[in-house]
Amino acid sequence: MIELTPTQIRGLKLANDGDLFPQPAKRWTHENAGITYARTDRFKERPQKVKFLTNTTVDELRALGFLQRRNVSDVLEEDPHEITMAGKIWLLKNK
Repeated sequence: MIELTPTQIRGLKLANDGDLFPQPAKRWTHENAGITYARTDRFKERPQKVKFLTNTTVDELRALGFLQRRNVSDVLEEDPHEITMAGKIWLLKNK
């Protein structure tokens, strides 16, 4: 059984929501991610932060086989990543 840190688990859940794209400052998040507002906030006064991953977390998840590159021919730092079936199964079994 592979044990993941809470940061890695959050990253895996973020990758499960959609593909991860590189952003400035060595971060990864969804393409065109922006500040969103809580669904229950009818006045939209409380923005929710953009969720992101760092390069090290992406590298760790890729080394474990939970993330993979979408376009292998592109440069590694610019290539979007997606969750693998192993990552989806780990999420189903553990969290």
